[in-house]
Amino acid sequence: MSQARTRYSSVAIALHWAIALLILSMIPMGLWMTSAIDKPDSQALAYRVFQIHKSIGFLILALTAVRIVWRLTHRPPALPGTMKRWEAFAAGATHVAFYALLLALPLTGWLYVSAGWAVSQDRALEVATSWFGLFPIPHLPGVAELSTQMRRALAFQAMGAHSLMAWGAVVLIVLHVGAALKHQFVDRDGVLGHMVPGLKAGHAYEPAAPAPSPVWAERAAGVALVLAVAVA
Repeated sequence: MSQARTRYSSVAIALHWAIALLILSMIPMGLWMTSAIDKPDSQALAYRVFQIHKSIGFLILALTAVRIVWRLTHRPPALPGTMKRWEAFAAGATHVAFYALLLALPLTGWLYVSAGWAVSQDRALEVATSWFGLFPIPHLPGVAELSTQMRRALAFQAMGAHSLMAWGAVVLIVLHVGAALKHQFVDRDGVLGHMVPGLKAGHAYEPAAPAPSPVWAERAAGVALVLAVAVA
């Protein structure tokens, strides 16, 4: 059996861990900003962190788009035959949920910034976006032309969705890590080795019991990518 059939490709592994590290950096950053932005002694620093937060968000959006395209064109390792049908379904559903969140979180953040309204202070606040200080990123088209009341409502809705999905991402991360540790230390089936260099990967064989086809997951991810491009 070739090594390519027992592990994800090096590109998929690199994208996975790069996005994972970026997401893990965003969670404490976002929590700190929401409390620091309204305090006079930390407000200036909070605005600088906000710019970094936005830059990382756009980086996550770009890497996620690349990862989805790579996933659609490169078949992943087969799941172990010992996995139950519901476990295989849960694994596929979790991946699709991650893809959806990794697209929706940056897009709702972009929508919030484009609305030009500070939710915490409930006032108009136009803040330009510069990607790590290298080049400007324009607001979403058409948002600036909306009325003040519509932009205010849009900002509250976008920030509400952004915050809710951020907590959803935290829940998914906990579930994902828990499942990975279960495979490694309880099932001992080598699934974690598919994505972690240096760990022994499980054998690449088809599941013993029929599992849901991954085609639905691939199609859902493709639709999510198309929608993200259309919104952008």
